[in-house]
Amino acid sequence: MTEQAQITDSHCHLDFPDFEGELDAILARAARAGVHRMVTICTRLRNEPAVRAIAEAHAPVFYAAGTHPMSAAEEPMVTVDELLALAQHPKFVGIGESGLDYHYTSESADVQKQSLRVHITAARETGLPLIIHARAADDDMARILSEEYRNGGYSCVMHCFSSGPELARVALDLGFYLSMSGIAAFPKSGELREIFAAAPVERVLVETDAPYLAPPPHRGKRNEPAFTAHTARVGAEVFGMDYAAFAAQTEANFERLFVKTVQQEVAR
Repeated sequence: MTEQAQITDSHCHLDFPDFEGELDAILARAARAGVHRMVTICTRLRNEPAVRAIAEAHAPVFYAAGTHPMSAAEEPMVTVDELLALAQHPKFVGIGESGLDYHYTSESADVQKQSLRVHITAARETGLPLIIHARAADDDMARILSEEYRNGGYSCVMHCFSSGPELARVALDLGFYLSMSGIAAFPKSGELREIFAAAPVERVLVETDAPYLAPPPHRGKRNEPAFTAHTARVGAEVFGMDYAAFAAQTEANFERLFVKTVQQEVAR
């Protein structure tokens, strides 16, 4: 019997009410599916203590924090110093998610842009990867990411990438990563799969964005980290690789970007 391939859910939201009282069972199912590690994302800094507590209580869980663009107008403007202070925690491994969302919240575009630049500065100063949410804002996103990179390099993952080929090109040219979510596994997402197929496989991660965007065969149901395996199987098909090889590649990619997770695992 061959050993099960191990993968990482690079983006989920374990603090959301959808998972309340079920975390132990959810993590057990993830482990059985080969999902041995995950990054849970705090989207409002007022919730950071609860997200941190989940990471502290569960060895496979790391965390990141920032202000989600859809909440940017409702929350106090984050500061670089706040993010630098959070980054001192050993299990805090990324900055965000931040970004731009003009699909639902275009009226707060100016505030979103300001918040995004704060997060980029924090990523640059900490050396931790920036986690980007982008929806219906490709032009502004490409421009800001490029402008800020010229001010000083930083690392970044385009979380749940579902934007167009031009933003993918800009991100990849900057050395960033694209993360494949359940959207890439939807039957009608052929154009998105083509964008991923044109990317270097060395720059691809996998994620759930749980509890959202469950891939087939669970589409329409609550997503959870175990389902990363379904998306990864589609990813393997996209790149013409067997599952174990694709899983190993995405693991190497994750560890190259989220270096702090490896450092903490070694230190345990």
